[in-house]
Amino acid sequence: MLAVSACIVTRGLSRYWLPPGSSLRPYGAQSGVRCRSSAYTGSTDEKVLHNNNMHFIDIGANLTDGMFEGQYMGKAYHKRDLFCVLDRAWRAGVTKIIVTAGSLSEAKSALELASHEQLFCTIGVHPTRCKEIEEYPQGPEAYWDALRLLIQNHKPTGKIVAIGECGLDYDRLEFCDKETQHKWFKRHFELAASFQLPMFLHMRAAAPDFISILKEHSATFTRGVVHSFDDSQEHLEQLLAFPQISIGINGCSLKTEENLAVMAQIPVGRLLLETDSPYCDIRPSHAGKRYVSTTRPAKDKKKYDAEMLVKGRNEPCNIVSVFEVVAGHRQVIDPWAFSQQILENTMRMYNCFAR
Repeated sequence: MLAVSACIVTRGLSRYWLPPGSSLRPYGAQSGVRCRSSAYTGSTDEKVLHNNNMHFIDIGANLTDGMFEGQYMGKAYHKRDLFCVLDRAWRAGVTKIIVTAGSLSEAKSALELASHEQLFCTIGVHPTRCKEIEEYPQGPEAYWDALRLLIQNHKPTGKIVAIGECGLDYDRLEFCDKETQHKWFKRHFELAASFQLPMFLHMRAAAPDFISILKEHSATFTRGVVHSFDDSQEHLEQLLAFPQISIGINGCSLKTEENLAVMAQIPVGRLLLETDSPYCDIRPSHAGKRYVSTTRPAKDKKKYDAEMLVKGRNEPCNIVSVFEVVAGHRQVIDPWAFSQQILENTMRMYNCFAR
């Protein structure tokens, strides 16, 4: 029988459920919800995963997001519950999570979270956030120097595993214009080269310009993953022409039949999985939903229950559902071997995990 969470309000972080042989260091003493053991047998699918010893690495989770503090659209609904969120992730077979940072302030928060033994982070500036570099009180170069210094000081810990999230986003130009996005996307390649780190890349409605910039800088970065990919077959093929590029798939990559068809064309050796929590959940209206067999109880945030997921808030434990859709649509015969291949892909991308 698995132990699962009955949650209590506490301070600090002293105990977690962890896979056998794992350990955990506290990452801070912030108020929140903690999980303690109670009887729970897990879903049939979760037990199958454990019996088959399937493990996952979530390469992109926005764990610094306010939703994990109980804040939704500026309104508080419950206490910080990252404790229980992580508990559910470990139970689902997640062994590591890479916390995505999209700004200087988020990078500092992500590094704090990364004191947890199984958490790691990226450092970079999301394309929709690049305007804050330009508006930094001490000037753009001071912002960039602060970002570089943060990487320099913390890279030796092994906790910074990628440069990013960076790239181009033309869907939300109201937050940052194209010219500014281009300028600072290109500067990220300097960081990747200086610190010999892979890149965590964002491409939204901007494929031609994004691919052009990749070509311009292809000699300066060794590895990268285009995350949350939901583009066309043509653009997939253009990205795969770069041998150092892999593709990250989450719920937003699996919405339509076209998405599923394109996903199925990603070479198995260049496929990585993520949740992009708390976003990009797999919803009933999505084409990929028909392949999901692992379900977990959820409640509205207004009726918060620490034992359950919050409706509309994605979590790293749902990487199991992403795997089910990907494996199901690709008609994978041996799910365990498939999961192992994806795990190996991830270890190869973030080679610090192998040390």
